[in-house]
Parts: sequence; structure tokens; C-alpha cells
Amino acid sequence: MAEPAAPGEVVRVYGLLAWTWTRAAAQYPVSMVLLTLAAAVVSALDVAAILVMFTRAPHIAGFAAPEVLFLYGTSALSFALADALFGATERLGRHIREGTLDAMLVRPVSPLVQVATEDFSPRRLGKVVPAAVVLALALPRLDVTWTAGRIVMIPAMVVTGITIFSGLWVLTASVQFVLIDGHGATKSVTYGGAFLTQYPLSVFARDFVRGVTFVVPLAFVNWQPGLYVLDRADPLGLPGAVRFAAPAVAAVVCVLAGLGWRAGLRHYRSTGS
Repeated sequence: MAEPAAPGEVVRVYGLLAWTWTRAAAQYPVSMVLLTLAAAVVSALDVAAILVMFTRAPHIAGFAAPEVLFLYGTSALSFALADALFGATERLGRHIREGTLDAMLVRPVSPLVQVATEDFSPRRLGKVVPAAVVLALALPRLDVTWTAGRIVMIPAMVVTGITIFSGLWVLTASVQFVLIDGHGATKSVTYGGAFLTQYPLSVFARDFVRGVTFVVPLAFVNWQPGLYVLDRADPLGLPGAVRFAAPAVAAVVCVLAGLGWRAGLRHYRSTGS
């Protein structure tokens, strides 16, 4: 078995393949711009839906508009960047069915990198701008005392959120080595997770919140660290240290994703095509 490539080499190859796909997309600039704008508009509609709710009620589960928009901004920004990096891995099942994964396995490049960079285009980044704008507008409107810890927590939330979502993309993609038609189920974790983290988790039942805390750790994308930033009590009564556990959780998710991907590759049997 070949030695795994160094992380720096993996990043270099990822960037090279992503740039190659981007140059291909740039051959049709009008299409690329329109698709990017369409992605931005769809994301903006999510913000509009939140604002419409606040025209009917001053609070959502006890959270004011700037607080909910803060949660939305951190979640949407993290998910948009993770989607741009690893969202294409959801197509793994199609590659297995069509036999194109076999071709990837004989190339001197990680199949994960090949799948993740497939059809890479700036349109994937169309969701980033609305999320970043919402976050930038929400932060100065939060009614909190800005300490050094809270300031540092903001970029930390985004980075760990990207890592958790990216790990979930790869982990759910790995399931498709077994469940070839599991594309819809994987979306319930990735896209569904992105949707629910845009709102205070206190709007959901306690058992559900426990599930997205201890089973599928979506609560660590922005909810637990967000409670620290907003100086809010945890509805589940968890210790204060849990609010700083997101980096450790992100590391565990990445380890599980790596193990799941490697296990899937080891047990993969060629289609023979």
C-alpha cells in the first residue's frame, strides 16, 4: 500500500484541481455569474424568512433578532465554506454506481480529493457573502460585553463549524460505500443540520437537542459556543466547560470521518466496468 501523502501535498493538489475546475467554469462567465448570484439569492431568502418571523414576534425561544441572526450567520458561513470544500462528496454513490470511482482509485491522487474537487466552481461560494454580511451586521447589535474571550470565540466558531460540517460531509459520504442510494439520507444530516443550527436549539424538544449534542454533534457548530458569546444559560444544564469543547468535538468528527472513509475504501469492490 502506498504511503499517504503529506498534508501539505494534499492541500496543494486540492488547490490545483479546484483551480482547474474553476478555469473550466470560467469559460462560460455569464453562466458562472448567474449561478453564483442564484446561490446568493437563495441564501438571502433564508434570512428574509427569519426577519418575517420577527415581524410577528419580538423573540424566538427567548432570543432577540440580532441573537438569532448571529446564530444564522455563524452556521451559514461555516456550512457554505464546508460545502464549497467537501459538498461534492455527496456524489460518491453515483460514482460507485457508474463505476467512475474505479478510475479515481488508479490515479496518483487521493480519491477523496478527486471527489471533493469535482466540478468545483465559484458558484459554491455564492452562499458565503450573504452569511458573512448577516454576521457582520449582527455582531455590533448584540447586547453583550465584548471580552477578549468572546472576540476570539467568533473566528473559532467559524473554523470549528467548517471542520465539523466538513467531517460530517465525508462521514456521511462514507456511508454510501454501503448504502449506494443513501444520498437522501446523507442530506438530512448535512443540509438538515445546516438548517436547524440557524435557529436557537431551544425551539426544539429537549430529547432532540440531546441527540444533536451527544449523537450528531451539530450543537457544537454554533449553539454551545454561541451560548458563551451571548452569555446565555444552557437549557440542558450542561457544565460551562462544554461551551469550549467544540475544537475537541471537531477533531473527533474528523477522526471518525477519516476512519469511515478508509474503511469504505478497504471494503469497496470494483463494479468491473
